[in-house]
Amino acid sequence: MRTQMAGITFSMASGLNDSIFGKSAEPIMMFIEKRAEAFEKASIIPKIFKESPSKNFAEKITSLTSMAGFTPVGEGGAYPKDEMQEGYDKILEHVVWKNQFVVTREMIDDAKLLSLKKKPQGFVTSYYRTREQFAAALLAGGIGKSVSFKGREFPTTGADGKPLFDAQHPPKVKGAKQANKFTDAFSGDALSKMETAMQNVRDDNDNVLAVAPNTIVIPNLWKLKKQVFETIGADKDPATANNGFNYQFGRWNVIVWAYLNQYITKDAAPWILMDSGYNEENGGALWLNRVPLEVRSWVDNNNDNNVWNGYARFIAGFADWRFAAIGGVADGVALPG
Repeated sequence: MRTQMAGITFSMASGLNDSIFGKSAEPIMMFIEKRAEAFEKASIIPKIFKESPSKNFAEKITSLTSMAGFTPVGEGGAYPKDEMQEGYDKILEHVVWKNQFVVTREMIDDAKLLSLKKKPQGFVTSYYRTREQFAAALLAGGIGKSVSFKGREFPTTGADGKPLFDAQHPPKVKGAKQANKFTDAFSGDALSKMETAMQNVRDDNDNVLAVAPNTIVIPNLWKLKKQVFETIGADKDPATANNGFNYQFGRWNVIVWAYLNQYITKDAAPWILMDSGYNEENGGALWLNRVPLEVRSWVDNNNDNNVWNGYARFIAGFADWRFAAIGGVADGVALPG
């Protein structure tokens, strides 16, 4: 029997309903469903990564450079020929993720209801926690070329072969190298400088893109939170004697992501600006779902246990670096201005 709940496919082997485990199967499925719904509502992943379904073993992410633009030609003038070419590309290959828990025959015989609840809750919690941790590890690891996660190395480079955050992003066609990795700690001035730097970012054909950062992403550090909300939380500038107008007030979405804490250097306080609209349109941070969580239940005839397997396939990574910039990083460059 197969059922679909909260984006999860449940599959129970034939004979399970006729066994001693039949009555426990439905409450276990209910525990898993409720826990999944709670995690999906609270997930930060859709706020930072562009989520897309995938039907392939891997996906090639590419882009096109901009055109040179229209040209004045005069009356009856010929059409000038413009051109665009393929930009940098990135291949993201799906990864299989698995886990398992077991309900023993003795647990059912002895009516251990607390364990029956804790095991499925812990199982689905571990799945969604893994997703959040993986996303946070990739984003924090974007200051380098890769990150180690659960014993496996994952690239954190963009389509240009550079780390997501780097001081020397090369253009594909023409223009100067550009930076989105800065040393400046968070402050009102640093926020204004980084916003301006992102707005001045150019594409691979040296055209201004009009990137419009609208989101601040920070780890869950109390001093950093205090600085951010003091800077953007009042319409008057608290640093001025006459409380001058604070133009940063009301302009930012703030994401405080506790999962980032375990992937940053001790005593570091990095902060990230991102343009969620640019990310959605151009694919900066990408999350590809190949197979949503599938849960299969079966009885192991060798030991009379009820085994629950979890299987999923997904991958995440980066393509166009221009959607985000980071500050407070030791080996970056100083913000211009």
